[in-house]
Amino acid sequence: MSNTKAERRNIILGDPVPWFGLPVLTGGSFDLQASAGRWVVLSFVGSLADPRAIAEVGELMHLSTSFSEDHLVVACVYTGQPSQTDHLAAISSATLSFLADPDGAVSRSFGAEGMPRTVILDSMLRSIADIAWDHPQGHANMVRNILQSLPAVDDSAGVPLFAPALMVPRVFSFDICDFLIRFYETQGAVDSGFQFDIDGKSVTLSNWRLKRRSDAAVGVPEVRELIRDHIVRRLIGPIEQYFQFKATRMDRYVVACYDSEVGAHFHRHRDNINAGAQHRRFALSINLNKDFEGGDLLFPEFGRRTYRPSEGGALVFSCGALHQVTPVTKGKRYAFLAFMYGEEDVAKREANNTRLHAGELQYTSGRDRLFPEEEQPDDLSSVA
Repeated sequence: MSNTKAERRNIILGDPVPWFGLPVLTGGSFDLQASAGRWVVLSFVGSLADPRAIAEVGELMHLSTSFSEDHLVVACVYTGQPSQTDHLAAISSATLSFLADPDGAVSRSFGAEGMPRTVILDSMLRSIADIAWDHPQGHANMVRNILQSLPAVDDSAGVPLFAPALMVPRVFSFDICDFLIRFYETQGAVDSGFQFDIDGKSVTLSNWRLKRRSDAAVGVPEVRELIRDHIVRRLIGPIEQYFQFKATRMDRYVVACYDSEVGAHFHRHRDNINAGAQHRRFALSINLNKDFEGGDLLFPEFGRRTYRPSEGGALVFSCGALHQVTPVTKGKRYAFLAFMYGEEDVAKREANNTRLHAGELQYTSGRDRLFPEEEQPDDLSSVA
């Protein structure tokens, strides 16, 4: 099912396009928001019973083989129920997929109801081309010329791209880092899983293709207080200073491990998309060691540059930012991970308890406070 409205709209070049999710012919789903960070080609081909649709798909198939999935992906959106799909599954690849839009809602939202067309998006999902099948210079020819002229995402802005992330060194001392690693090893860890929305409710499932990581939840009050104290004294002030946001709550205390022996990684995702995560404002990642390779943060919408905080240092970024953790290729990466939010987000989190799947931990306000009620400061920038 798509999450777009059914009405027809005209795509305005330069504007962001509506996000949607559709099932993929070969299984799984295509979520447009997670495909950012590369050039995205959305070809609305209408009914596959139309001989021209098959011809246009053939042209796109040949084009897609010229590119890597980090540079470009092509999604062919078809309406109705095709009689045979085996040949489409056979030509599907990392750069070419087929999306089912049975009721045509997504196609209408891109203005493709009356005339099939191809819409090309930049790395931030803004339209740069809208090419109808009746284009005077030929649809396939125009698509080919544009795709062959597209630069690498790193060069697409004409200047170097930097993710809007905050790097703060020395939040944890080396002793605290070592202690938390020992805590992880002695406490025991479990596969952390990944949240999916099923029928409008969030549930944690395991999918090692998308994420491979083990977590140890910190439940010991004394350890939680040690972590909270350092974050309040050393990190809350910079967050308010540079992001103009007062963080007063912290969602979860987790020590995580990305182990190279299992190819640990976290595929591209956003941290506030799921129904049970909409209260999250900023993500926090504090590295606890440095003797590993890979395991860096990458923000695809801003190129292929990687980000790695120092040992004991923090990386803070918006939960709405698309990001991924590259595979750890040597050693183990240990990190403390959490999400920050404010008082105005508490009611949303409480309300979203009803949007958690049965078996998911329900939220109760209290343990997530960064400041006891009697210690709430008027000006968090004074916390040093």
